[in-house]
Parts: sequence; structure tokens; C-alpha cells
Amino acid sequence: MKFLDQAKVFIRSGDGGAGCISFRREKYVEFGGPDGGDG
Repeated sequence: MKFLDQAKVFIRSGDGGAGCISFRREKYVEFGGPDGGDG
């Protein structure tokens, strides 16, 4: 008896997106605003 294992795998990636957003957090600053550069 012969066994044959076979699988087709299709992979597609995204377009990279629009980047990441992060905000400055400090203990005494309620709304710190964004930290970092232009993304």
C-alpha cells in the first residue's frame, strides 16, 4: 500500500498597512498626544 501526502498552500500578504500609532503616556499628563515622528 502506497501513501501519497500532498498539500497546496496559497499564501498572500497584505499591503503593509498605514503604519503604527502610539501615544505618549505620562502620569500627570491626561492627554499626552502622539509620540514619535511622522509614522
